[in-house]
Amino acid sequence: MTPRPILITCPKRGTSYLEAELKQLNYPVVEVVDAGVFTEGTVEDCWLLNLQIRTGLRVLYFLDEFEANTPDELYQNAGKISWNHWIPEDGYVCVISSVLTESIDNTQFARMKLKDAVVDQIRTETGQRPDSGPDQTKTVLFLYWRDEKVMLYLDTSGRPLSNRGYRIHPWKAPVRESLAAAIIAATRWDGQSNFVNPMCGSGTLAIEAALIALGRPPGFLRDNFGFMHFKAFDIERFKEVRSTIAKSTRKRLDFKIMASDISPEAIEAARHNARLSGVEHHIEFEVKDFRDISFPEPSGVLVINPEYGARLGDEKQLINLYQDVGDFFKNKAAGYWAYVFTGNPRLGKRIGLRTTRKIEFYNGPIDCRLLEYELYSGTRRTRFKDSTSKGNEKIV
Repeated sequence: MTPRPILITCPKRGTSYLEAELKQLNYPVVEVVDAGVFTEGTVEDCWLLNLQIRTGLRVLYFLDEFEANTPDELYQNAGKISWNHWIPEDGYVCVISSVLTESIDNTQFARMKLKDAVVDQIRTETGQRPDSGPDQTKTVLFLYWRDEKVMLYLDTSGRPLSNRGYRIHPWKAPVRESLAAAIIAATRWDGQSNFVNPMCGSGTLAIEAALIALGRPPGFLRDNFGFMHFKAFDIERFKEVRSTIAKSTRKRLDFKIMASDISPEAIEAARHNARLSGVEHHIEFEVKDFRDISFPEPSGVLVINPEYGARLGDEKQLINLYQDVGDFFKNKAAGYWAYVFTGNPRLGKRIGLRTTRKIEFYNGPIDCRLLEYELYSGTRRTRFKDSTSKGNEKIV
């Protein structure tokens, strides 16, 4: 099959980490856009990408592009595509979209016109028509419409890749799995040294770190993708592809991944999520205040995601917490690179230590920073590879 463009979407400010992943997987980076990266490949490549990408959200397989100035033109042009090649006549189709054009002010109507074009064309060819609706667990189409330009994609992911399938018990204001993977990618952690996660909440950061260290593809935790509902999906070939990837994973770790929280309920949720992800026995869980934890020798990375007042509690009540984080870093974490992920720059300043980097992220609509601190003792030295050019960081 001739390679086609593949667009992998991601949160804004996440493209550099997605680009690095694609290069590591030996896929070409064709173009980087505001919230995604273009590569190219076949439908089978989409299988591989869905299984292995950690920081992306959707893997979109390009079908066609054309110009449309009205909903009727969208319907007419989309009706020329051989949808029956992809979608079973007894199947189900959902349309999602990104629409910004003067010709329409109702994105739901645009999705309906595309859906009508699809099912009408299949009914004309087969005498049957698939069902349609909002369910993203089956065949999903993505409509991109800017001004007069229309691009149509098969969404091979279905539900976003951030839905790994293990976080059944979320805790307070958790970060999404794909964001957690990007945060880890932005640190200086090499995947072969200690990783410590105080205030772990539902355990997402520690679980993602364990999956990375073991080389376990995050998509292995899911049993449903959009591509599985394509007409020509070959389940036996997919099993072969999956089995080949599985042979490269590690079985054990010779360093520590630690997750702690002052709340027994949080640790219970984190343990359960880690069990579902298959990494529970690779993470040391502990009910403990962050001020009291001990660090494995000799060095590693520490990542902490405290509340930042945007959705939880009062900012004034968090001032002492952030000051205590700074004291904790100075007094107990020498030898580590430490990171604080926060959406509140005022509270970040309360840590009271000089940052080596401030890396920009979004957590949903919230403008966030990953603050980096080198916690050395004695003469300053570089313990990890230099990564000052990676990501959306500001050097201060």
